[in-house]
Amino acid sequence: MDLQLAHLQTLAAVARHGSFSHAARELHLTQPAVSMQVRQLEQTLGLPLLERVGKRAFPTKAGELLLAHAGRALRELETGLEVVQQLRGIVAGRIRLGTSASFSIYLLPPALRQFRSRYPRTELTVVTGNAPEIARAVVGCLLDVGIVSLPVRERELVVSPFYRDEVVAIAPPDRRWRRGQRVTAPELVSEPLILFEQGATLRRVIDNWFHRAGAIPALPMELGNTEAIKKLVEAGLGRSVTSWFSVSAEVRTRKLAAARLDPPLYREIGVILRRDKPRTPVLEAFLSTLDGLRRSLE
Repeated sequence: MDLQLAHLQTLAAVARHGSFSHAARELHLTQPAVSMQVRQLEQTLGLPLLERVGKRAFPTKAGELLLAHAGRALRELETGLEVVQQLRGIVAGRIRLGTSASFSIYLLPPALRQFRSRYPRTELTVVTGNAPEIARAVVGCLLDVGIVSLPVRERELVVSPFYRDEVVAIAPPDRRWRRGQRVTAPELVSEPLILFEQGATLRRVIDNWFHRAGAIPALPMELGNTEAIKKLVEAGLGRSVTSWFSVSAEVRTRKLAAARLDPPLYREIGVILRRDKPRTPVLEAFLSTLDGLRRSLE
């Protein structure tokens, strides 16, 4: 049976992104070319490898089995190429990073910019999702490394602390919170709240904080985008509870007011890897860059 390496790489990219268009951008192909390669692979094997649900694509059972075995071969090939490049004094290869949208926007750009500048022969792919999705993808070797809210439960993963994120209350800029003032849960639920959507790790952390105080938000407005939440709060439609790092710029420019919570609330953010993940030169370089960002955040 003649299986082309390029077709397997295309299938892996679609499964990783859940999208033909995103895979096409990563592979520098047109979307029809990606669809054709997957279709040819399915015709060769005689089984569907992807299931299309709306605009998303998910591996079928056959696709999962093929990717589990072919993925190991692809990773061994990538590792071999990276080691050969290292003999020439070049750090090259691909890093597939999974993280949340907010981390990719507010925390990671300095490290990603530094990594691309220092190692121009590398390829960096960033996939966003919630913490359980990212953890499963790292376990399944669809991603090399994840930066997620903790805890994660998978035994196959090793976790390194990265950042301790303080959660704060935010309000429109005309809110006169005194410097150093702390805000309690009963105070917050006395006015309309705008919170991140259900299912997100940060929302669970916030909900637990309210529950411990016996104060349950009554029908909060829910959005899945931090920027949208900030704009609605700025417009005076309610208050919110969110990560300090995501609002610090607006607080400094007085577009938003912020106050610490009473009792204080934090969430832990960590770097996750498979325990058996080979430490290739490109992975070591990326982890070293993240460690530099961690020290600067401290």
